[in-house]
Amino acid sequence: MGLSRVQTPQKMNILGIETSCDESGVALVQLLPIQPQVGIELSCLKPFEMQASLKAHALHTQIAMHQPYGGVVPELASRDHIQRMTPLVNEVMAQANLPMESLDLIAYTKGPGLAGALLVGAGVAASLAAALDKPLLGIHHLEGHLLSPFLSDNPPSFPFVCLLVSGGHTQLMRVSSMGHYELLGQSVDDAAGEAFDKSAKLLGLDYPGGAALSQLALKGNPKAFAFPRPLLHSKDLDFSFAGLKTSVLTQVNKLGDQMMAHREDLAASVQAAIVEVLVKKAMASLAQTGDRCLVVAGGVGANQLLRAALQVACEKQKVEVFFPPLEWCTDNGAMIALAAAMRVQYGIEHGTKDYGFEVLPRWSLAEVLQ
Repeated sequence: MGLSRVQTPQKMNILGIETSCDESGVALVQLLPIQPQVGIELSCLKPFEMQASLKAHALHTQIAMHQPYGGVVPELASRDHIQRMTPLVNEVMAQANLPMESLDLIAYTKGPGLAGALLVGAGVAASLAAALDKPLLGIHHLEGHLLSPFLSDNPPSFPFVCLLVSGGHTQLMRVSSMGHYELLGQSVDDAAGEAFDKSAKLLGLDYPGGAALSQLALKGNPKAFAFPRPLLHSKDLDFSFAGLKTSVLTQVNKLGDQMMAHREDLAASVQAAIVEVLVKKAMASLAQTGDRCLVVAGGVGANQLLRAALQVACEKQKVEVFFPPLEWCTDNGAMIALAAAMRVQYGIEHGTKDYGFEVLPRWSLAEVLQ
């Protein structure tokens, strides 16, 4: 049985800080007391309906800095986060037109992610919380992504199945209520995002490769190359994309100097293979659980072919599908502030004034379950 909502005695201003990889994100979410209409039970309300609002957010991406290296350089990422944090926090508070003293809770990404990058965000959050004598709360990065569709104007309702496709993670989670997550399936080797990025690199595309490959694929024929669909017909809900990458490498080597002439078709064929697997597994998970709602979250959730294919599949099965707005697919502070607000809203956590923080670069989402 899901947790009941708790009424907060007054509005809360929650600051969220995200520094898990190559985006520096800060946002402020305001959590308001629940004010249901007369005769409406709290359990009938959608999560966060009339209860929270995003007041301000700011984001800096390091793409241009890492592009010459073809990927994220951890030490450079950490140094850049150090430079960006204070200006971003000040920018968000100025946008919200609030003084620092009005903050009630400071949330930060505790993991998973790059250790050095995580330490920057955690250190800034702990220092700010200590200076203001406010509670501090570490948030799981993937929980932030999982809950990001609640930032939309039309949020989903519990229960639902979430296709979580973020960086090195591809997972299917059954979300029965806030904090109650069941892992249905996950990548056993390369995740979907890694398959996009590694294939893009083989095609000579610049970092970030996944987005570049998706753009190139728009001009190609998705049936030009018969790339494998790993585990497509398996009876479980796990994913495997390492074999796809190997197949792309083999085809690129086979084409040799002719590869550039076929690059658009290669990109389209790679994308089609990844999307087909994601769609089939997502629909199989709904059939297994009996749920009628699918939520898609994470960076790969911005892929237009994936969105279109899931929309068609869900309409056919009369299932609702929810995507976060495109700006919330990438790493951002809003999803961290939101996750913290929802943890407070559902009475799961309220933070701590023990400012001896830690980060968990390899933190399983299973460890935050209720």
